[in-house]
Amino acid sequence: MSEITLGIIGGGQLGSMLAIAAKKLNVKTVVFCDDIDAPAQNFCNKFVTGSYNNKEKISEFINQVDLVTYEFENIPFETLNEINKFKPVLPKPSVNRLIQHRLAEKDFVNKLNIRTTRYVSIEKKSDIDALEDFLPGILKTTTLGYDGKGQYPIKSGEDLNSLNIDFSKGYILEKLVKLKKEISIIITRFSNNKYEIYEPIENTHEDQILKYSKIPAEINEKIFNQSKDWAMLIAEELKYVGTLCVEFFIDRNDNLYVNEIAPRVHNSGHLTINAFNVSQFENHVRAVCGLEQIPLKKISNAKMMNLLGNQITHYRNMQKFNDNEFFFDYLKKDIKEKRKMGHITTLV
Repeated sequence: MSEITLGIIGGGQLGSMLAIAAKKLNVKTVVFCDDIDAPAQNFCNKFVTGSYNNKEKISEFINQVDLVTYEFENIPFETLNEINKFKPVLPKPSVNRLIQHRLAEKDFVNKLNIRTTRYVSIEKKSDIDALEDFLPGILKTTTLGYDGKGQYPIKSGEDLNSLNIDFSKGYILEKLVKLKKEISIIITRFSNNKYEIYEPIENTHEDQILKYSKIPAEINEKIFNQSKDWAMLIAEELKYVGTLCVEFFIDRNDNLYVNEIAPRVHNSGHLTINAFNVSQFENHVRAVCGLEQIPLKKISNAKMMNLLGNQITHYRNMQKFNDNEFFFDYLKKDIKEKRKMGHITTLV
């Protein structure tokens, strides 16, 4: 019987699913979130709400937990670093600081001799004028931004004139590859060279938001092995503890590129809940809490569909699902367009 109390920063669907996985392992959870309506409060043992720089609330949170993890990366480094002085934070705050910054992240990956798309730092509009060979490309803020936020596709220099871009922020311009498909690798690192790694997951995005994921991915053996090897190399170099996602592009010539690293459990790994004996969420809790590592076994092939905005209503009204269908309602109060409201996994 575990006596561990795990603190989770962030109260969205990933925090909810971490809390559900922890409960299965008899690990208590306390969620700290700046959103008073955060859905994870429906699944955790205790819920603390306050801004991420509210020292009083942070102290209240710290005093109730043995260690801390987080469900998203856009938490101030200063907050994680301060908490780490009193209770262990896993993954380490230094990992989060690196991956919060797209330029630093890409430099880190390239130093491991791992391919990324071509990229360049952009500080002012005129920088792009001299970079015609980087177009078409995508301009991204170096910090913050997800699900397409803070990202601007640019086909030519003229596109810049129609976009209202605040160049007081830092940006990175990435050259677009001739994309064949996108995959992700979910890996849980327990300690030095101790991993559980899921097979590559094939992903389909719409409006830069993940819509569908499936296993097995329709890829060749070289990409299957290379994506796993690169994910292990990244996790080992970071001395990572917990579940990590590496997102990849595959171009039309079957070249593999690292797109982004997510230092947390990931949307594309939702299907692991039903398709494997141990989900990405349970593995994360096991790793950060120092619990037993269980060898992964695939139960079934699977596909997952994100339910955005009003799409959730149809599924909430359904009386019955097939035996191979698993519906997850994130219990978010407000339905908003393009907001992830739930998902459905089908075993195939």
